[in-house]
Amino acid sequence: EVSFAVEKGEFVSIIGSNGAGKTTLLKTISGLMKPTSGTVHFEGSRIDGLPTHEICSRGIIQVPEGRKIFPRMKVVGNLEMGAYLPEAKKNFRKTLEEVFALFPLLEQRKKQMAATLSGGEQQMLAIGRALMSRPKLIMFDEPSLGLSPKASQGIFQVIGNLNREGLTVLLISQDVLQSLRLAQRAYVLENSRIAMEGKGSDLLQNPKVKQAYMGI
Repeated sequence: EVSFAVEKGEFVSIIGSNGAGKTTLLKTISGLMKPTSGTVHFEGSRIDGLPTHEICSRGIIQVPEGRKIFPRMKVVGNLEMGAYLPEAKKNFRKTLEEVFALFPLLEQRKKQMAATLSGGEQQMLAIGRALMSRPKLIMFDEPSLGLSPKASQGIFQVIGNLNREGLTVLLISQDVLQSLRLAQRAYVLENSRIAMEGKGSDLLQNPKVKQAYMGI
């Protein structure tokens, strides 16, 4: 019983406690799970029921929780895996330069095995791999999970910059403060239902949100 929308160019955050259904929601949009009812639409077309590779080819890319990089491949190999779609392959060199400009550390370590990167660097790689596909909508599932405060701050800054450059962003994160600061709009998910919605700045000041998610 979840109904929500993300407009082109928007930054939308979904917050909620563990088990609220946040990751399930993203997996359903990505086609990794099938909805038992309801529909999912993207750019005016219904996509629920489509295989995941077809959903990806339409421009929806997910940066999964836990990064899910290929640890035994080099950094550049991981980035190449992100450019498997035909349109992405055509623009591989250009996109690779853009990713390296965004994450200079990845260029410095492009021949390094991905498993040897730090947690923050692995998250950069996961984001870079997603960007290699030239997405229209990029979905982040707990991008700061397990990172140091400094690395986490850097990742959120990058996500905010991507949106300011025109990329549509859907973010799921338990870092409620950062999520609501960055989002134009946000939804609160409780027990697989939308309990609250509004501007990110408004929800940031909401007493119920402060008490439940920020301990204030």
